[in-house]
Amino acid sequence: MREILNRCTLGGLTAVYRREGDIVELLLVPAGSEGGIARADCAAEPLIQAKLTEDDAPAFFSGGRTMRNSPTVKAMRYAGQTAQVFDDKIVIVTKLTDPRGLAYTHTLTLYADNPAAEVVTSVENTGSEAHTLEMLSSFTLGSLSPFSEGLAPESLKIHRLRSTWSAEGRLVTEAAEDLQLEPSWKCYSANSVRFGSVGSFPVRGFVPFCAVEDTAHGVTWAAATTQGSSWQIELYRQDFGLSLSGGLADREFGAWCKTLAPGACFTAPKVVLTAVCGGADTAAQVLAENTRRAIEPLLPASEKTLPVLFNEFCSTWGKPTEETVLRHIRALKGKNLGYYVIDAGWYDDDAFEAAAKLGRWELSRRAFPHGLKYVVDAIHNAGMKAGIWFEFEMAGRDEPDCFTKTDWLLTRDGRPITAGDRRFWDMRKPEVQEYLAHRVIDFLRSNGIDYMKVDYNETIGLGCDGAESLGEGLYEQILASQQFFARIRRELPDLVLELCASGGHRLCHSFLELSCMASFSDAHECDEIPIIAANMHRMILPRQSQIWAVVKAGQPLQKLYYQICSGLLGRLCFSGEPDALSAAQWAIIDTGTAFYGKAASIIDHGVSQRLGSRIVSYRAPRGWQAVVRRGETQTLVVVHTFGAAPEAVTLPVGGKIAAQFMRDGLTVTHPDGQLTVHGFTDFDAAAFILENEG
Repeated sequence: MREILNRCTLGGLTAVYRREGDIVELLLVPAGSEGGIARADCAAEPLIQAKLTEDDAPAFFSGGRTMRNSPTVKAMRYAGQTAQVFDDKIVIVTKLTDPRGLAYTHTLTLYADNPAAEVVTSVENTGSEAHTLEMLSSFTLGSLSPFSEGLAPESLKIHRLRSTWSAEGRLVTEAAEDLQLEPSWKCYSANSVRFGSVGSFPVRGFVPFCAVEDTAHGVTWAAATTQGSSWQIELYRQDFGLSLSGGLADREFGAWCKTLAPGACFTAPKVVLTAVCGGADTAAQVLAENTRRAIEPLLPASEKTLPVLFNEFCSTWGKPTEETVLRHIRALKGKNLGYYVIDAGWYDDDAFEAAAKLGRWELSRRAFPHGLKYVVDAIHNAGMKAGIWFEFEMAGRDEPDCFTKTDWLLTRDGRPITAGDRRFWDMRKPEVQEYLAHRVIDFLRSNGIDYMKVDYNETIGLGCDGAESLGEGLYEQILASQQFFARIRRELPDLVLELCASGGHRLCHSFLELSCMASFSDAHECDEIPIIAANMHRMILPRQSQIWAVVKAGQPLQKLYYQICSGLLGRLCFSGEPDALSAAQWAIIDTGTAFYGKAASIIDHGVSQRLGSRIVSYRAPRGWQAVVRRGETQTLVVVHTFGAAPEAVTLPVGGKIAAQFMRDGLTVTHPDGQLTVHGFTDFDAAAFILENEG
């Protein structure tokens, strides 16, 4: 018989703890819906999943598929719970023990400002013998859906976000039955879908996110792991209740083990959870919004108004010079731009793609004969803040003093980990951190740099030496990298930090909480840019999502509208040929940046809904999409068409049109709250700001 152990509500989310013997189970439900909890006809989901190497493997055909529900879990005993209430949060701490001297702590925090919960799980060895973990969950949720009883067929949908280079964040929705997450006739086999990413690209293959939607009751549960190293999320079902758990990739999935000596403690990475009335889009945006609490106190003053950027990468393609920078800023002066960013190649005499001179970080005097401060001053005099690119976690093959400094480099099986022309600094070593502090932080300070784009263009893979396991070595490495990011923020508090990893491979919470902006993708001049940009609304805050708009001489004017409207889905970042544009092109850009300024507050604070066609091919998209982002007083509507475009698009948005950005030839009607745009052709776009009704 399950008893209610505790119930806490804050910020639109209710946490219900149920106890059955020594098993404590957590249910998260939208506030006010806890009266509908009905399920008690499945095994209670333990609050923590763990596996010690000394314990037997779980049964039910689990080996190689799941490490959940092992004897380690069965040995846990409930030891008490406390709840502390603060003005802005509630912190609930649950203690579990193991007779062998292991003490587990599960900490859940509810916040007043967002219906999301943060969970942190830790384990301490209070005994006299060492124990080795080979799996430890950051979170578990079970008895899904708690509002149903019995099999509840065809009522659960699983939402995941697939992601690959230049095609990030693709939503994939599958029925639980299609994933074979349906119990057998005897409720015997442990059915599991374990997925994630292995390496130091946490957003590769999948985004660290999963949502389970109860379509019968209109409720969705969602989880986001936060670490920048190997992670896993697992969907598990043996009986009527579905379970969702995840955290660090375990020994089977990510080569992770952690030995706890007597007195040692290990804390698993934080996870963010929610339960909402609505679907996957609503739940995903709640999780993304959770990063704001960490970001906003650290934002430099220049970031408050979401200024437009210019990054010169798609101008010189990795070979910037003093001449190209000065030529650009002459054309950009007075154009209402906030930043000019010098991208990769400033340290080299060859194009970025042709060499690998990473690690020494000395300015190319051939390219910049008067030094960097000379062009930085020119950027400042043109009314913009100056930015520069680094990839400081890498050592390049063409810098032998770095590439062969093996005692400072990551190894696997005793050999330096080499990926193409790159090796990886061992960020755990104090001497590496001090070297980079001089080469990076001192360089930024001495040259008056306001903005740094931090790139990361390879993955470490399975892991590295230096810890109990390859996976733990990788986890330590990424934590050390993030400590260096934090040091940069401390020493240069006004610096604007942009996160990049071959585009969007590091768009996870722990990195996003350290940066002002992030590159949404490496899709530079592609038709799929607005599709990927719309996907980002499920992954990161639009105020952080930097979107390319590459402008070149001779482009059709319609293309400019398409590109600028793409930028309205996040942070607008121009690149290309500013010194070669026609007066007609500049007129559209000027109008577009002025419109962007009016929309900035909605981009920053709002809730997004995507309407339109299901896009099958990103490289040859067909149909249309609209992103409707509702702010407190205004709504931003951004419409794009693709191949086989409709002539007209109708959207159910009320209110009065306050501003619009669209090409000549398009017309708008807006009767009875139905906004219709006529005259679309393939690869077209338009944007509107509407005053909200009431």
